[in-house]
Amino acid sequence: MLNNNSDPVVILITCKDATEAERIAGSLVDKRLIACGNITTGITSIFQWKGKIENDQEVLLIAKSRNEIMEGIIAEVKNLHSYETPEIIAIPIVSGSSEYLEWIAAETTPPQSD
Repeated sequence: MLNNNSDPVVILITCKDATEAERIAGSLVDKRLIACGNITTGITSIFQWKGKIENDQEVLLIAKSRNEIMEGIIAEVKNLHSYETPEIIAIPIVSGSSEYLEWIAAETTPPQSD
């Protein structure tokens, strides 16, 4: 079911290891910036960095939240992450179980208006 009101997103964050991913996910959940985070180990990332091709083992943190609070998510991840330029990208959820999308909205806190 389409849910435009809560503007849900899936956020991909690569981390150096499971410990870092758990620390970041725990902080984001605690601050109600994400509803949940799934940690996938054993991914291989091949990328260019500072003119050199890198081939590293990483961990992928997959988080569910709302687009309207991405600014806070990005700030918190950058604060906790060990990488100079961490991957933090959001992909819109265009459809899904209405109960699950409502749960994401209920478990996350939008920014406070002044």
